[in-house]
Amino acid sequence: MESTNDLVTKNFEAYPDVAADILNVLLYEGKNEIKEENLLASPTETLYQGEKKLRNQLEDIAKYDMADGEIRTVYLFANQTKKDPDMLLRKAGYIGGIYREQYEKKTQNRFPVIELVLYWGKRRWNENRSVHEIFRDKKLPAKTMSYVDDLKLHVFELRNLPEKVRKRFQSDMRIVVDYLAEGKDYRSEQKVVHKEALIKLLRVLSGDENVEDTEAILQEMNVKEEDEISMCELFDQYIRKGKREGRIEGRAEVIPAMIRTCKRFHISYQDTADSIRRELKLPDSEIEENMKLYW
Repeated sequence: MESTNDLVTKNFEAYPDVAADILNVLLYEGKNEIKEENLLASPTETLYQGEKKLRNQLEDIAKYDMADGEIRTVYLFANQTKKDPDMLLRKAGYIGGIYREQYEKKTQNRFPVIELVLYWGKRRWNENRSVHEIFRDKKLPAKTMSYVDDLKLHVFELRNLPEKVRKRFQSDMRIVVDYLAEGKDYRSEQKVVHKEALIKLLRVLSGDENVEDTEAILQEMNVKEEDEISMCELFDQYIRKGKREGRIEGRAEVIPAMIRTCKRFHISYQDTADSIRRELKLPDSEIEENMKLYW
């Protein structure tokens, strides 16, 4: 059974605008090479013959890039939260399965396969990134290695992307990578497109295991997917609604409610303090005292 983390991450990446943005930034240096309208969901399952029976292998996300009604390229997303020394061998299986389908004429045309490893882990990825690296310790003759196909692993460490790379993102993915890089100090006024999917992803990335109340929170706030709203505005709207309906009454209830809700939405410490200052007109000393108490 897939974990909440896996499901939430895949759901976010499946949006065509997010998938196209990831590809354009990580592969094409921000150029608009991949159009979201040309991306179609591709089967994530391939079959191979095991010792006694057919076995299957699943990729996290697979997208066809279409052109003139034909598949131009297939892109695979493999999400990793932990380092995997055998990831290259898994990649050989995924890609080999798709090429085998082309060999067996199960596809309309032939097309290249590109896999991206999206690494969400905190520790730096120091595993092998090519087949030649796997066999480096065997000290095989250079002539032998020249005949070994050097399959490469394209790993992107999402927590360690340079700022100039992060700035190229145009979709909600910009909020995600900035949050990973800057943590609690992250501040953003960028409008959120996929509100529920984004908030769920930010919550699981911070360690939340149960994020199923996200939809209910947004419904309670009367926030719709098509609304133009930033993370900070989401938070302020929640507090105002609570005060109007009498669920949050008096300073003693307002302050902890604001801080706890802000943490749930993964708004930064500073933005939380600024919201309290804006809504309640409190002196800085009292704001800081409450932040230390409830953050």
